[in-house]
Amino acid sequence: EVQLAVAAGATEIDMVIDRGAFLSGRHGHVHDEICAVKDACGAAHLKVILETGELRTYDNIRRACRIALLAGGDFIKTSTGKVAPASTLPVVLLMLEAVRDHFLETGQKVGVKAAGGIRTAKDALKYLVLVAETCGDGWLSPQWFRFGASSLLNDVLLQLYALYKQATDGD
Repeated sequence: EVQLAVAAGATEIDMVIDRGAFLSGRHGHVHDEICAVKDACGAAHLKVILETGELRTYDNIRRACRIALLAGGDFIKTSTGKVAPASTLPVVLLMLEAVRDHFLETGQKVGVKAAGGIRTAKDALKYLVLVAETCGDGWLSPQWFRFGASSLLNDVLLQLYALYKQATDGD
């Protein structure tokens, strides 16, 4: 399926790790599966979705990040948005620390996508500060950090409209 998607023009592939295998301690299986999908991606980027809400502990999330990074993931993502909790500040901090440490060890930069539960512009600002403070300003671009939150878009549009109204009502 991955090869077909890439052949049809996909430039990014999303995969969700096998949480059952991970939680039962079969970390090698998870690693090998990510490697196989990465190989099938060819030139396309691989986004590895951890589904952090099901991993239960911060240690598990950190371990899953490490596996995804060592297996060649180009992006690690918190969640599909279907499992709660999805994206939280502590979880994204762990993920950012993992990609920062991976970069310091290997020189390879990997992106992070915070998805699920980010609903307001104020929430988004907290995440952006977290990125800047943990990884530096160089990660503040869609190439290295992204949001996956459709409800966030609605709030940003409302905030922009309110600013526009405020600016034009004064004239």
